[in-house]
Amino acid sequence: MTIVGVPAGWPATEDEARAVQDELRGRVVLDEPGPPPGTGLVTGVDVAYDDGLDLVAAAAVVLDAATLDVVAEATAVGRVSFPYVPGLLAFRELPTVRAALDRLPCAPGLVVCDGYGLAHPRRFGLASHLGVLTDLPTAGVAKNPFTFAYDDPEPARGGWAPLLAGTEEVGRALRTRDGVKPVFVSVGHRVSLDNVVAHTLALTPRYRLPETTRRADALCRRALREAARSLAGGPDQDSTTRQAPTSRYSES
Repeated sequence: MTIVGVPAGWPATEDEARAVQDELRGRVVLDEPGPPPGTGLVTGVDVAYDDGLDLVAAAAVVLDAATLDVVAEATAVGRVSFPYVPGLLAFRELPTVRAALDRLPCAPGLVVCDGYGLAHPRRFGLASHLGVLTDLPTAGVAKNPFTFAYDDPEPARGGWAPLLAGTEEVGRALRTRDGVKPVFVSVGHRVSLDNVVAHTLALTPRYRLPETTRRADALCRRALREAARSLAGGPDQDSTTRQAPTSRYSES
């Protein structure tokens, strides 16, 4: 098993990481619509951690956007590359996520992250950071609104309300199931907010969360269990394997 290492020159302190965010934030492209919803390929990425073994597993699952059938998938296992700091979660995950994307046999199309893009205190969450580094169109679909305000969307599927930082719209609270808590979508890179909403609805025919996230979540958990078992040389131990802290979903 190959373990992805921490890249040379990777930020090691909070100040270094924030300086990288400041440097790269200006490269986010906001004036492209992105691929049309329901066409081509769309890829979900997600990660899971084993803190005891200092491991992070990433998965990339490519779906046919029209049928939601799996076209390709890849995983990578690496060392955790940054301490847990709210707002800097991308630095823990990106080296391994990029390794998983690099192992795909096809171009990923739009990449959907389980986290944030512009809906981030520094307007540079995981989806935006990944988009700038790869120049792929990216979007964030998160489970909660971080620190941003919103009105409750209409209860029917498709209802949405602006996710606001003061008067600035940084994303949208989107209802993907009738009467179910919304998800929180934001632009990452090279895609419009309207298209992020449309893609998210196309990816949620049955459940609250996009199929991209659901498939990538299951795959990265499995990859982490297998890696932990391989390193331990013993039976699979679910008790040592878990996703990143709950707060990961509000602070990516």
